[in-house]
Amino acid sequence: MRHLVTAAAGVLTLTVAGTQVLAQDKGPAAPKARVKVMAENARLRAYELSFAPGAENAPVPASSTRVVRVLAGGTLERTYPDGKKETVNYKTGEVRINQTSLPVSTKNIGSKPVRLYVVQLK
Repeated sequence: MRHLVTAAAGVLTLTVAGTQVLAQDKGPAAPKARVKVMAENARLRAYELSFAPGAENAPVPASSTRVVRVLAGGTLERTYPDGKKETVNYKTGEVRINQTSLPVSTKNIGSKPVRLYVVQLK
């Protein structure tokens, strides 16, 4: 049986026994946010959270109170389970106390990397 595979402009064409099947290449996956745990004990967790432009994190469960210091500011978009989106602007040097939150996924929609230092209650 002859198989013919061709690719052009992100579309893969496979021809098997005279039948063409098309598959579109979705391109590279979005980069993921990086989490670097700095210190942790039974009550607290301190970590650095880095988002390259376009980077996103997988949905995270509801979280407890946390202190966030912005090491490099930018714009993040939060998406909640119900589909609601919220844009959050962070300014370098700013410190925020974020109260308990709903599950959320976050994406850097800006053009610069965003780095946050977070201390979270467990």
